Amino acid sequence: MSLNTTLNKNTVLGKNMASGLSYAPAADGDMARRKRMEESLGRRYGSRVADAKRRGPGGPGGRRGGAGHGDRSKPKDIKKTFGYILSYVFKEKPRLMAALFCVIISTASTLAASYMLRPIINTYIVPVDGSRGDPAGLMRALIGMLGVYLAGVLATYLQSRLLTRIGQNCLRSMRTDLFKHMEKLPVKFYDTNTRGDIMSRFTNDIDNVGNMLSSSLISVFTALLTLVGTFSLMLYTNWVLTLVTVVIVPLILLLVKNISIKSSGFFASQQRALGALNGYIEEAVTGQKVIKVFNHEEIASEEFDILNERLKKNQVAAQFYGGIMGPVMNCSSQVNYTLTAVLGGLLAVLRGFDIGGLTVFLNYSRHFARPINEIAMTTTAIFSALAGAERVMSVLKESPEEPDADDAYIPRPMHGDVVMENVDFGYTEGKPVLKNISLYAHPGQKIAFVGSTGAGKTTVMNLIPRFYDIQSGTITIDGVDIKKYSRSELRKNVTMVLQESHLFSGTIMENIRYGRLDATDEEVIEAAKTASADAFIRHLPEGYDTYIDADGSNLSQGQRQLLNIARAAVSKAPVLILDEATSSVDTRTERLIDDGMHHLMNDRTTFVIAHRLSTVRDANAIMVLEHGEIIERGTHEQLLELKGRYYELYTGKAELD
Repeated sequence: MSLNTTLNKNTVLGKNMASGLSYAPAADGDMARRKRMEESLGRRYGSRVADAKRRGPGGPGGRRGGAGHGDRSKPKDIKKTFGYILSYVFKEKPRLMAALFCVIISTASTLAASYMLRPIINTYIVPVDGSRGDPAGLMRALIGMLGVYLAGVLATYLQSRLLTRIGQNCLRSMRTDLFKHMEKLPVKFYDTNTRGDIMSRFTNDIDNVGNMLSSSLISVFTALLTLVGTFSLMLYTNWVLTLVTVVIVPLILLLVKNISIKSSGFFASQQRALGALNGYIEEAVTGQKVIKVFNHEEIASEEFDILNERLKKNQVAAQFYGGIMGPVMNCSSQVNYTLTAVLGGLLAVLRGFDIGGLTVFLNYSRHFARPINEIAMTTTAIFSALAGAERVMSVLKESPEEPDADDAYIPRPMHGDVVMENVDFGYTEGKPVLKNISLYAHPGQKIAFVGSTGAGKTTVMNLIPRFYDIQSGTITIDGVDIKKYSRSELRKNVTMVLQESHLFSGTIMENIRYGRLDATDEEVIEAAKTASADAFIRHLPEGYDTYIDADGSNLSQGQRQLLNIARAAVSKAPVLILDEATSSVDTRTERLIDDGMHHLMNDRTTFVIAHRLSTVRDANAIMVLEHGEIIERGTHEQLLELKGRYYELYTGKAELD
């Protein structure tokens, strides 16, 4: 078979695997094909992406399968979400009180300086008694007005500095709490959420909260003070003209309310769509090699276009309703100013209303709608922040792993006798994955698991360190139920080498020492020798001090896996789990690792998951799993004599799916 033929076959397979749905043109054309693509994205991203044409921005959609309701709604519990944000703000009470004092000084100075125009005009420019103006007195009054304005400028400067510090401190605490909580969440949370969407909570969502804390909240407070102060001074200046202004206010508030209700739902949908797009980008960047190998670029671009278009529609709607506030408020302000000017002019002519009072009142009237406008405009940032805060809260609401009991058993030391008795387990209620699993393993023994993909091999291994808790049966280590162990102590005594290697930014020495932070340099080097990694490490430019890029991108896949094995070796945990640990290395390296593994497995209880049956021939016991049940068990020779499923797999009469 030619390479092109193989690639063409794999291309179709790759599209199906990556998308979960074949996107080949349907009989009824491109529209049906696109609809199927949107449905596939809906299943993969749930309510974060919905069919825009069918549902509209923020339309119904559940997290899984695109069904459900409530996507269009504003943040579900505004009061609770707002209280969550304020709980961080109130931790900064001294700075907050100082900032509020500065806001009061700034607002009062602005209002006072504006009102000073009345006595200045009536006394020094156009005296009400008909006398000539007083230039010297005017200069003194203007200097006094300048002093009032300078006090307001200084207060505004201090207010900005304080609010910046308050906002950043709140964001730091919020990120810290979110990260610490995520560290306590079970593995299930990470298995059911995309990394890109999780990252979006730390970046976009918290940044939106920061924008609100740094400007929006204090802008609302300032606007309210200005509104109350302006109204009071207007009433004091002329109550008749004030009534004209008050008539316009209900109309303005009604417009603000309707626009705010519209925009809040779109901002919530915008944040969900942004999380979906971030998740897709993260997956595409991580799997770029797979995309290219299977010629999946065109499909990936189309899927990205759907998610990008979804985000654009939500952003357009959100920004439109957020941006329309300004023009609506300005128009209302102009109408109010015109009515006030006409009526004020009539009062000045007919009833002798003083020119200074009219000037001040017109100034207040012109800007009376401005604080309302500012409140309306900040609703854009506030609802965006509330939508982001609610997404952060949704993570904080996730139940962490159950805390250890007060009398949690702490082994000193653990030997590694592992026993499973009649274990049943399922990820969801009523859908068992493992059924009646029973086995035992003693220190120094190697227990292997083989079987078809999806048979439950990795699931069995995830139960030992309590990544998931079983529904029935018992798992004991050294005769103690693992639920009675402290989780931290249990996991210190169970180390895993996974099929998918993962390294952290840092030196090779630091990455190996991650298995046991108190390991000496000599122990790290010995562990590397055990894993057959020492030779290639010493050929690197700086040896063990060589810096590794994120996830070891400057190393080969085999080298990364060798470092993972070395990390497990340095941990000295009595229970060792190898999940296809040598699948990413060549045959020669595998033989070297096997030699090291014999030393690594000494006095350890070792569980091995392998697709290469040649790697488990020396196991003390081999468990053959199918459909979540152990259908055969025994040594390599015993299972061959049995001539069952293992025999078929080993002799090639059957294949591991």
